[in-house]
Amino acid sequence: MKRDRIWEYTKAIGMAVILSLIIKASIVQAYRIPSGSMIPTLLIGDHLFANRFIYGIRIPLFGKKFFAGKPQRGDVVIFPSPEEPDKDLIKRVIAVEGDLVEERKKEIFVNGKALSEPYVQHTDRFLSDRRDNFGPRLVPKGKVFTMGDNRDESYDSRYWGYVDMKNIKGKAFVIYWSWDRERKLPRFGRLAHLIN
Repeated sequence: MKRDRIWEYTKAIGMAVILSLIIKASIVQAYRIPSGSMIPTLLIGDHLFANRFIYGIRIPLFGKKFFAGKPQRGDVVIFPSPEEPDKDLIKRVIAVEGDLVEERKKEIFVNGKALSEPYVQHTDRFLSDRRDNFGPRLVPKGKVFTMGDNRDESYDSRYWGYVDMKNIKGKAFVIYWSWDRERKLPRFGRLAHLIN
């Protein structure tokens, strides 16, 4: 009888561990913002949740995505750095596969049309060829072109190229905590703030 009870507890604990791993790997994950490349949308010290389910479920042990969706223009996404794969980056999708993207004097054009970007911040009035003028570039199949909202201070697809869609870990959707390092105070006004 005691052995049966121990076996039942072991099964319940094992199932709970497996379910928590599946949820963490495929539904939601927490991230912290360490840099200012997404200001004003995301501030240094923001802690956010990313929806991992939206672009498909990655089942542990299989290493493959199921029911994979595709990122859309405007999505704020998390992915491993193309240059340092053990470090995650967060940027906004500007163009998707098949899009023609270019920048002229700090203004972004996708498929020949100026992109409306109310979220963008510019901190430098001077023009730089590589940073403020590029393209047109055709986004290859299975890739996206990403940029930071703090446009003049972001190291992004303009420098290291496209992001492979299969490497995107999730879409940022809500700030659950925010800490102002300089003032050493929480930013309560940012709590439960939806990310657009």
